[in-house]
Amino acid sequence: MLNYLSAGHGTRDAARFSAPVECSSCRARQLCLPAGATDHRNVDKLVGRRIKVSRDSNLYKAGDLVGNRFYAIRYGSFKNYRADAAGQPRITGFQMSAEFLALDAIGLQQHNCTAVALEDSEVCEISCGSMKPLLPFFHSILSKEITDEQNVALLLRNTRAEQRLAAFLLNLSWRYGVRGFSPARFRLAMSRRDIADFLGLTPESVSRLMFQFKDQNLINVTGRDVTLVDAIGLKQLAANAGGAPGAALDATPQTLPLPRGEL
Repeated sequence: MLNYLSAGHGTRDAARFSAPVECSSCRARQLCLPAGATDHRNVDKLVGRRIKVSRDSNLYKAGDLVGNRFYAIRYGSFKNYRADAAGQPRITGFQMSAEFLALDAIGLQQHNCTAVALEDSEVCEISCGSMKPLLPFFHSILSKEITDEQNVALLLRNTRAEQRLAAFLLNLSWRYGVRGFSPARFRLAMSRRDIADFLGLTPESVSRLMFQFKDQNLINVTGRDVTLVDAIGLKQLAANAGGAPGAALDATPQTLPLPRGEL
């Protein structure tokens, strides 16, 4: 099973290490660190080492020992996948800079998921023990992880295909925006097949919906490059504001947040 999973979504393992960088001097600290974390003596002890992960390589695989550590993404992006009840690998999420990996494995001996870099990336390895001086922050990121999992489950159960894809694009827009990049123009790090797997759709459905959104003047898309032409219209579609058949998004998911106002 583990060999099958590794062969299906990334065949190389990360093995390149960099000298640690102090959190207080890292460019990603404003998004990664808790607000008001001014005690550099505690903050700078968080990271044990930095690990460079080349595109399509595994940071860790299902079955690897956890080692009482998790990871903060310094730059780049990852996809997570795990086996379903039938033993097939299914994508469970995408993470980008200043987000965390392996929180789901805390307290376990082995990883249940595999994390694969979507592009050349670097992560900071964090020991769970080093978080003791920042327990409120540690608890907050664990709480967010649980909430995110619940919101994804609700999204996939209660929405139509076009709502799922619209919310997914808006989520990426929001995440790029808070990182200082353009929320209206961005490049998809993941393939349409990966998007389809995450949203519970077929790759053909994702491609069809992309072109449908383009025909409706909601987006422009060229390969993996996406431009949000009508973010308000896309938000209305994601929220099912028109009252069309199908379940509406009764609450704005934190995992797939819909930006407020114009982008």
